[in-house]
Parts: sequence; structure tokens; C-alpha cells
Amino acid sequence: VKAAADVYLPVSGEILEINEDLADNPQLINEDPYGEAWMLKIQLTSPDELEELLDADQYENLERDH
Repeated sequence: VKAAADVYLPVSGEILEINEDLADNPQLINEDPYGEAWMLKIQLTSPDELEELLDADQYENLERDH
């Protein structure tokens, strides 16, 4: 089943590139989320915003705690 949803970005900036391969091969998001399944490339407006983000391990720990 295909679904569409909005993507909210936790940083501000300009979208430079979108991974068009995901339109034809959306299962890549589950198969290779840290490789071929990148969604977009962004030119950050405020790189300091990255300091507020969780890395994959921190996010995984947060999920386990709740």
C-alpha cells in the first residue's frame, strides 16, 4: 500500500536535491535508511540547529525509554 505524508524538517534551509529514486523504490527507506534511501540534501541556514538534534543511538534510547 502506498501512502503520502508531509515531511517536517527539524532544521531550516534550502532544499538542494531530492532523491527521486525513492518514488520508484520506497522500500529503500526500510532497507537502507543510512545509505541509498537519503531523502534530500539541504543547505542549512543555521548550522547551529544541528546541535539540538539526536543521533541514531540517542533516538533509539529515547524510543526504549517511552
